[in-house]
Amino acid sequence: MSKYFILWKRVRSQALKFGLDWFILAIIGMIILASIWPRVGIQNGTFSLKSIAGYGVSLIFFFYGLRLSPQKLREGLSNWRLHTVVQLSTFLLFPVLLLILMRIFGTKGNELFWLGAFYVAALPSTVSSSVVMVSIAGGNIPAAIFNASISALIGVFITPLWMGIVLATSSQGFDLTDVVIKLIIQVLVPVSLGIILHFKFGVFADKHRKKMRYFDQCVILLIIFTAFCESFAKNMFSEHSVFDILILGLCMIALFFFVYGIISVISKFMHFNREDNITAVFCGSKKSLVHGTVMSKVLFPNAAAAGIILLPLMIYHALQLMAASIIAQSMARKEGLKGEGE
Repeated sequence: MSKYFILWKRVRSQALKFGLDWFILAIIGMIILASIWPRVGIQNGTFSLKSIAGYGVSLIFFFYGLRLSPQKLREGLSNWRLHTVVQLSTFLLFPVLLLILMRIFGTKGNELFWLGAFYVAALPSTVSSSVVMVSIAGGNIPAAIFNASISALIGVFITPLWMGIVLATSSQGFDLTDVVIKLIIQVLVPVSLGIILHFKFGVFADKHRKKMRYFDQCVILLIIFTAFCESFAKNMFSEHSVFDILILGLCMIALFFFVYGIISVISKFMHFNREDNITAVFCGSKKSLVHGTVMSKVLFPNAAAAGIILLPLMIYHALQLMAASIIAQSMARKEGLKGEGE
């Protein structure tokens, strides 16, 4: 038994170096489970898994609002040039780039993959992993925390607006009126209530941040499971081969490096110092699996294709963690060698 435990620790250690934590493995497990046992996730009812996932979405956004400090956001506004680059990269560069690619290559035959890719482009930056990568590389951590937090807040409004543009022209038959109503009830109201109650329960929320993160992850896994159950039950993946998934993966990692490169060029043009440059490239090129998954419950509430639409996001999330982890550790080593040389 001890041999297997030692082997597991070694595998886990190597996986963590490449950004493969237990959560990514759990996501893969949920997809496999959904393919084996799809009926459980497609049942309806007040206490069905789909309904519980819906309640979880509202709680996630409420807790997010509860942890969001208006005072800290005001204090972080001073470095406005860096913040502008990060937010424009997140909410303008990404979506416009995808719209151009969709125009050039067309979406016929793979419309759902393109829709999922655009959904990735419209999402806010991820919070925890962006800050972690900036910390490893030796970047501006306070600016990373500010940008990740403000990005998540802006995304509550901007992501649905971008998706409304694409969904309005989609052939998948999404009901935008229903989306807006659910957005207000499940996202905007909980976030607003959380921000209002921050002065009273903000300290409590910060104290239990780790526990709330586990709650977020459990809800995300449940949403992924139910979404893929729906897709597998209706044979939505029958038209897509393993080769299609591999091509999608290559496109997602290419998207990451392309945007990363553009932000690097912009940062040099803006004459950012090393710390701000690191913050810009990591916060501006990453996308949030948390917000993407929970908002999919609102944007695609009854779509059998939700599993396929989420697939580009899950692939991008895994690949961005691996790529960013390797880059961050390389930056840290270079800075360490430079320090030794001095």
